[in-house]
Amino acid sequence: MLRLGRHEFGDDEALMMAIVNRTPDSFFDKGATWAEDAAFERVRLVASQGAEIVDIGGIKAAPGAEIDAAEEKSRVVDFVARVREEFPTLVISVDTWRAEVGDAVCAAGADLINDAWGGADPELVDVAAAHGAAIVCTHTGGVTPRTRPYRIEYDDVVRSAVDDTVAYAQRALDAGVAKESIVIDPAHDFGKNTFHSLEITRRLGEMVATGWPVLVSLSNKDFVGETLDLPVGERLLGTLAATSVCAMAGARIYRVHQVTETRQTVDMVWTIAGRRRPARAIRGLQ
Repeated sequence: MLRLGRHEFGDDEALMMAIVNRTPDSFFDKGATWAEDAAFERVRLVASQGAEIVDIGGIKAAPGAEIDAAEEKSRVVDFVARVREEFPTLVISVDTWRAEVGDAVCAAGADLINDAWGGADPELVDVAAAHGAAIVCTHTGGVTPRTRPYRIEYDDVVRSAVDDTVAYAQRALDAGVAKESIVIDPAHDFGKNTFHSLEITRRLGEMVATGWPVLVSLSNKDFVGETLDLPVGERLLGTLAATSVCAMAGARIYRVHQVTETRQTVDMVWTIAGRRRPARAIRGLQ
């Protein structure tokens, strides 16, 4: 069983986490959901498409204008409260590495803290524990938040990802986060070059084998673009190919821009893998 705040899911469920950016400069949507009403329409859309989780972010991952905690909170806290009021059955995740922000959004109704920067703020686990929230424990190779990797090297990137995320999960557990509320994420592209992200994808089963539920964030990432030599906006098919590999390995949560396409891809792969029954199966039977 997976528990994300006030919501529970069976081990046979794959979950869609839809990205909602409260930023004016996100790499994919170029600020399309910067305005609050536009962001709220995005929430309505992905909820209607069947996303179980929305992941709200108030600061882009890439280098850019300095955004302090006060500004980040101004972008996400009231928005979380608004989403919580209208969508009581939706899991609300907030993409932040700051404990101060995590505390404020959990108080406003967030269920999950998605720490994309691998525990850069060690107090984040205490915040999750205090609020009964879930947490995503990522691997970034120790890079500073909002910096790009430069000639980073690993003896074995998958071993590093397993060791670091499991250690982070143990820290969360020790802080009082419930075991069923801890998720690990290899963090494709974060602290990695394209070859590292491809290796993580190829060997994702080693992360699944840890027993912790695995989240993957593949959507339109640079490793897809570089592999296929395609710009942002033309990476859907490559994203879905990588998604299929991760789905076969057993990833549980998929952080995505395109919910419907990813859901169909994951459902097909999970059914082939024997984890899900076909929606109907009448061929040759009637």
